[in-house]
Amino acid sequence: MLESLLDPWRWERSFQDFPDYLTGFGMTLRVTVVGWLIAMAIGIFLGLISTGENRVLKAVSRIYVQFFQNTPVTLQFFFIYVGVPVIIQQMFHMSRAYRISKFVIGIFGVGLYHGAYIAEVIRSGIEAVPCGQREAAMSQGFTGNQTMFYVILPQTLKMILPPLTSQTLALLKNTSTLAMVVGLDLMYYADRSVGYTGYFQGYLIAAAMYFIVCFPLSMLVRVFERNAARNPGMRKKRKKRMMEVA
Repeated sequence: MLESLLDPWRWERSFQDFPDYLTGFGMTLRVTVVGWLIAMAIGIFLGLISTGENRVLKAVSRIYVQFFQNTPVTLQFFFIYVGVPVIIQQMFHMSRAYRISKFVIGIFGVGLYHGAYIAEVIRSGIEAVPCGQREAAMSQGFTGNQTMFYVILPQTLKMILPPLTSQTLALLKNTSTLAMVVGLDLMYYADRSVGYTGYFQGYLIAAAMYFIVCFPLSMLVRVFERNAARNPGMRKKRKKRMMEVA
């Protein structure tokens, strides 16, 4: 085992496919960035309406969150890949199924899934702000929207940075699901290289490339957590409200 791991020929052969790894890594990063923007947009919207007064909107938010949190992300990818084109074909009476680009499948796959988790992060952060803050702002003549954007959300942001960064890290790693559905990401090219050569060094190269990006993010989470721990009041509120999403 150790001999095969250190075999220079195997490493040399695996690194011959490194240009493909870079191509897949670029796809992974693009899907991560755009998917994160989609997840943030969904998360902010659902997080805000879930703390509002409208019961219908709150119910919609809860249904969305429960659905995406309680179904496998791989199944969601396959539904976007197979199910959505069929639905579009039936709706518009097309002669053949509409083909969705692999990039679009990737960004919506991770975006819709992690949007549910980010919504919970934001909801928990908003609820962690003491009610007295809202009441004090309203007594000073602030409207509901002004109270939310100038008083509640700034405090919420400080509390949600650790779990929000953790979700970004999870989103990046979940892009590897693309390899099982449509490919073209880093994991896809690593699997293809190992399949061609029979050398598992390809997986180690991919793992190192993931680590280069994921490790700094994990360190950033620790920095945010240490900063939050310096404020005892914030620590207690975050522990109480956000244990399930941290």
